[in-house]
Amino acid sequence: MKFKLIVFLLILAGSVLYAQKEVDRIVAVVDNEIILQSELDYQVKLVAAQKKVDLETPGLQEQVLSQMVEEKLAYAQALLDSVQVTEDEINQRIEYQVQYFIQQYGSKEKVEQLYGMSIEKIKRTLEDPVKKQILIQRMEEKKFGDVDATRRDVESFFATYKDSIGVIPEKVEIAHIFVTPKVTGKMNEKYKSLAKSILDSIKLGADFAEMAKKYSEDPGSTSGGGDLGWVGKGVFYPEFEAAAFALKQGAISDIVESPVGFHIIQLLDKRGDKIHVRHILIKIKKGDQADLSAIELLSSIRDSITQDKGTFGEYAKKYSEDKETNQYGGDLGVFFLSQLDQSMLDVISKMKEGDISFPKRIDYGKDNYGYHIVLVKKRTLQHIASLDTDYQEIKKLADQYKKQKLYDAWIRQLKDKIYWKIMI
Repeated sequence: MKFKLIVFLLILAGSVLYAQKEVDRIVAVVDNEIILQSELDYQVKLVAAQKKVDLETPGLQEQVLSQMVEEKLAYAQALLDSVQVTEDEINQRIEYQVQYFIQQYGSKEKVEQLYGMSIEKIKRTLEDPVKKQILIQRMEEKKFGDVDATRRDVESFFATYKDSIGVIPEKVEIAHIFVTPKVTGKMNEKYKSLAKSILDSIKLGADFAEMAKKYSEDPGSTSGGGDLGWVGKGVFYPEFEAAAFALKQGAISDIVESPVGFHIIQLLDKRGDKIHVRHILIKIKKGDQADLSAIELLSSIRDSITQDKGTFGEYAKKYSEDKETNQYGGDLGVFFLSQLDQSMLDVISKMKEGDISFPKRIDYGKDNYGYHIVLVKKRTLQHIASLDTDYQEIKKLADQYKKQKLYDAWIRQLKDKIYWKIMI
């Protein structure tokens, strides 16, 4: 009853790069596309790992191959329907994937070593499969994006499957007020001054790459002399991007400030809407005093709310720096406990409905963090599923079920009009 999902780029990239190392045979043909044995083997390994089953589980290979054929059918239909995808979309997805690789493995060099090719070659290798995956996604969104189960659909689904749904795990509705430690003007100037001194040294003849290796605090590019490779628009912070695209070939920027620190940027080359740049990053360290000020602010807000000097929502709108939730009073939504990461679970595990936590640090990226206080707006204990208390969760299952039925019917139609053949 699981609606067909687009393969994650991580899986996609791994499959493509893995396949190049294998001696292949064709296991399926769909329209003008083929599926290789190595691609199938890789996908089977991934599915087995995800489901925690043995690779030799009866029917597993057949099930995975069937799903791969379905994707190829959807791709063929996307071409027939002239579904479009832009180069910017492809480049952004590839860049996101490559950066994910770098974060996972620790450096650009480790990624290159793992796959036996340069980052640029990895990107080129990914262009075609990424384009295909986006087209498939667009096609499925076009067909099923607006599918919505009616109240009658939900009631019918629940009547049929309520025994299978069984117990609804414990869930909580939560909100938060989030603030980031602020760097003082004095600290800001300290790091900007360091960046300025590095820039002055480069202007006096120091080698850019050597200065990047010595001083830059961007772990993904430091060992390569600050080289960020070829990228399109929409990848960097707006401040960085505006400065980089404005440079002439070979030129070096003044100091550029972004949310992560101060940059010195050099444009190495430019081709159309893509640039090849390198940079030196000096990060702004916030320090203990900045952390203490953020904690004190949140503690003061918490005290004011508990003393009935205002509601949590009012203070969230005024003080929270989470732009996605502050206008909604800090609402984060409803979550099953299993959906919460360990840091959030640690905060709310012993809280009762209506409790507000003390300030807690929250990390949302390497060297990026802040502090928040969390309100448990509602806590619903584990219970037998009911339309009265669990309508939204049941509706999501009913939506998924309805989409799956429509998807299966669509795939049957595609199989009748598009050539396909499994060869094992």
